[in-house]
Amino acid sequence: MLKLIGLSGSLRQGSFNTALLQAAAGMMPDGSEMAVHTVRGIPLYDADAEAAAGIPAAVTELKEAIAMADGLILASPEYNNSIPGVTKNALDWLTRPPADIPRVFHGKPIAVIGATPGGFGTILAQNEWLPILRYLGTRPWFGGRLLVSRANTLFDTQGQLTDEKTQDQLRQFLHGFIEFTQLSANSHGEIP
Repeated sequence: MLKLIGLSGSLRQGSFNTALLQAAAGMMPDGSEMAVHTVRGIPLYDADAEAAAGIPAAVTELKEAIAMADGLILASPEYNNSIPGVTKNALDWLTRPPADIPRVFHGKPIAVIGATPGGFGTILAQNEWLPILRYLGTRPWFGGRLLVSRANTLFDTQGQLTDEKTQDQLRQFLHGFIEFTQLSANSHGEIP
């Protein structure tokens, strides 16, 4: 069974990005599954707090889930034409201590998606994530992009994705990323 983690980079209860991941989790192809996590509960990174109290439990739990997963889908909002501070903050915690970076992220297949009420999707935020993901040694999937624009018209009041075109795009995206993840697992460290 191929296991993915879907990480929503939003704190909002009615987050379109969390809803997009929930929709994805419900349409995973046979032989695969996705657990959806959020950055909720992760405090602001403070090296003094880390030195005094260690890594917070919410960070440790998420870090272990990512380390054990075959791949990661990051659903990132776009704030002010860039990545959200809360998501970057979570990633800063997830890389503590630095010696854990290879265990958690190195060679990990990763895809970045995003949903926004705006008209351009989350293309600028997705582009901003690439240098960070490269630094972490992940294996980003460039075989497709999922930029969900006008998200406020595509989800119902319960957060269900109701737009058939977007559902089809999400299914295709998932199939492509899963194929990439399987190839990555079979390549023994070689980039497919």
